[in-house]
Amino acid sequence: MQIKSDFTIQKVGSSYIAVAVGETSKTFHAMIKLNETGAFLWNKLAERDLTEEELTAALLAEYDVDAEVAARDVHKIVESLAANGILK
Repeated sequence: MQIKSDFTIQKVGSSYIAVAVGETSKTFHAMIKLNETGAFLWNKLAERDLTEEELTAALLAEYDVDAEVAARDVHKIVESLAANGILK
């Protein structure tokens, strides 16, 4: 899975905001607020097609977090992004 190319993310203060651009902005009118970890996962998915297992491994390599917590958090964000039509 990968973030569709019609989305961009910017740091605003201590948060990250993702919005639709281009043609997608005509139908997707929301802004997505992410924390640092969410933005890290978003950027990984924007770079290339990754599985949940690969995202979990990247999260574990970057942050000091329990493997079970990392896998649960990855699944949660992937589910949310998929439900909102952000993943291809």
